[in-house]
Amino acid sequence: MISFGHDTKTDAWFFTNFCFCITEKGWEWYVCEGFQFILIKQAEALQALGVAPQIKDEILCTFWRRYLQKTNQAYVKRPVYRSVLTCRDSDSSATEVDSDLEAFSIGTSSVSDGYTSDASGRLSLPTEDIPSASESAVSVHSGSVDGLSHVKMRKNFKPWNYVKMTMPMTLAFCYLALLWLRASITLSDLLRFVFEKHIPYINAHQYLPEEIKVYGHDVRIFRMQALPVYNDILSKAYELGAFLDLPQFPPITKNCYLHPSVLCMKYLIEANLPDELQQWTCQVAEKTGIDDFHRLTFDPACKRASHIRYDVQAVALIILVLKLLFALDDNTEWQLSKFAERMNQSNKEKTVFDLQSWYQTVRQCYEKAQQKLEEEYGRFMWKSDCPLYYSQTTKSLLQKRKQMSENLQRQFSKLAGAAPNTGKQGPSSFLFKWEEQNTDTISFHGHSLQAVLHQGKKPPTPINTHYWLNSLRKCKTRICQHSELYEESNFPRSYHFMVCLFAFLLRVEHCVIHHEVGLIEELFFQEKKNKRKQKPKKQEMTDFREVPPD
Repeated sequence: MISFGHDTKTDAWFFTNFCFCITEKGWEWYVCEGFQFILIKQAEALQALGVAPQIKDEILCTFWRRYLQKTNQAYVKRPVYRSVLTCRDSDSSATEVDSDLEAFSIGTSSVSDGYTSDASGRLSLPTEDIPSASESAVSVHSGSVDGLSHVKMRKNFKPWNYVKMTMPMTLAFCYLALLWLRASITLSDLLRFVFEKHIPYINAHQYLPEEIKVYGHDVRIFRMQALPVYNDILSKAYELGAFLDLPQFPPITKNCYLHPSVLCMKYLIEANLPDELQQWTCQVAEKTGIDDFHRLTFDPACKRASHIRYDVQAVALIILVLKLLFALDDNTEWQLSKFAERMNQSNKEKTVFDLQSWYQTVRQCYEKAQQKLEEEYGRFMWKSDCPLYYSQTTKSLLQKRKQMSENLQRQFSKLAGAAPNTGKQGPSSFLFKWEEQNTDTISFHGHSLQAVLHQGKKPPTPINTHYWLNSLRKCKTRICQHSELYEESNFPRSYHFMVCLFAFLLRVEHCVIHHEVGLIEELFFQEKKNKRKQKPKKQEMTDFREVPPD
């Protein structure tokens, strides 16, 4: 095996069975080798964020080797691109499957449909997708050997379970590694760190060695012009886990960061809500069964298992508890707030939680943070210091344009008196800091819930007896896309504010939060719905506030 000049023990797991030739235009390299360097940098960035060191040399290493083997690109006797290796000696021995792939007891599955296989079971690409021997690193179409074929690959030329390597797929690799380690980084945190450029993703090609020339069709592979989407990365992670035939992941127990009890406490602190809500979220999680480690543990072999959004599920639990205690119908919560205000005036020893006061405090901070985020989106630099070129002929022209643009930007900055960029801020698990000194914000963490609970009863029960459902009917079809729809005018403003607040914290769309709340409501009221079906038709039913379905 030959590496890209990295002989250290930490980079040994990224070696492939490809060798390279040094030409005038740099190394002769393959697309998968470019992704290897990007995965290295992403793993190192996660280590810098406090993730366990084995994420790079053990977990992500085995996942990547398994992917190369499953796609027949490396760690097999006869790689799929062997015919286009112009620099390999004809008598060189092929690399066998690495023994480290058995670390997770991963079984080998057959891949067919769209590929041809010989007597040895070796897969081969369709002939029109394989570049000829003349299309090497000196090709004018791409800097890599297989860049053109990688772009031209179509789904009808692939097996049904083939997973094509892309830049979003690198984040799927990272998320699976984090999930295996049960690290204290959720998927929303991972995507936020990508936006803050703590993890290489946008313009990740600049982390490649100088000898790897990226131009032509490689630009379409490695350049990203959009931020990753939560549901997209989650779907790719589940697809990747099934493709790699990974075993069941380590169980998510009560002590794990991804357990609902831990994540709910984290987001209660983030949203500046009382700590006493924690016991209510735990009760709802226990009643619905979503705190069961069998339900929380990811098993790639289970094809029908629903996608587990650990962070979204936690904030949905909080919203459901708030609806149970305060109704969030634009009426009940404000009456309870007036009652809490009178209690605070008569008894100043222990502060009672006032939702109206909380709303005024949090809304002000939320609007400022949202405006700041929109400004960051507007100033986001998509272009890198190392520009990409579609061809060598346009290189000089683009360099002149870049120099002119930088000069104009520098002049306008001087005229506008803009402050120089001080660099990116350090990573943090929290967006808001409510207990900072010299601030006008109020911390509601230690406030009591006496105003919304019957104190004479044990265990205490909510004063509010009304509850309205997000939807009145369960949708069983898969083509209506109701989970992607959320109409603000159909719901109370207080509920909409809760959805907006937690959607901002997780950087997801409003419909993602709203849909998850509906799923938990369905589980929570399942027993009550079954009891209502057994009652006579003439018997009056509990009055719920009806809201049109999505």
